Amino acid sequence: MKFFADTADIGEIRSLNEAGLIDGVTTNPSLIKKAGRDFREAIAEICDATTGPVSAEVVALDAAGMEKEGRSLATIADNVAVKLPLTIDGLKACRRLSGDGIKTNVTLCFSANQALLAAKAGASFISPFIGRLDDIHADGLALIREIRGIYDNYGFRTEILAASIRSPNHVKECALIGADVVTAPPAVLWRLADHPLTDKGLEAFLKDWAATGQSVL
Repeated sequence: MKFFADTADIGEIRSLNEAGLIDGVTTNPSLIKKAGRDFREAIAEICDATTGPVSAEVVALDAAGMEKEGRSLATIADNVAVKLPLTIDGLKACRRLSGDGIKTNVTLCFSANQALLAAKAGASFISPFIGRLDDIHADGLALIREIRGIYDNYGFRTEILAASIRSPNHVKECALIGADVVTAPPAVLWRLADHPLTDKGLEAFLKDWAATGQSVL
């Protein structure tokens, strides 16, 4: 499974990348606003910080506008993945951009039928939003399971990019189901390494080592 950082914070991205924890980055207009950065400048810097795909989102609502913005975004760096909404116009733009070899990430997916359409449009990634479904008392993980089954049935190459990840448990369950990628806030990615028994064991080892009076070097 690949891990993407869902952030536009370049400091967090560099730290995660140095730790070998991420394979790409996803951004959206809300994350760009939070970072307080110029959009294209931020995307360029993020693309330079990681070799993996970096999702940059269009804001036009019509297919022609999305395609125009997408082609412009793709010129920023070779690893840009153009992020498009799961609407009919978004699917039209996806087909055109993907047909020309531009990586695409179709976002705001909330049903298996939507994911099926995105795959048929040639999307590189489909982004089902787990947490937002859970918020309305639906089962976000069930959606990941349905998409996995459909894609496997027909050999679609679109990667399932589980989004709106709220906890390490979401990451584990997505891995068990077979999602290709999870994109999560840096805080969630860092927490994947946490376990109280690891901390307790390390404390005991260090205490015993100190009692030996020895040095490793």
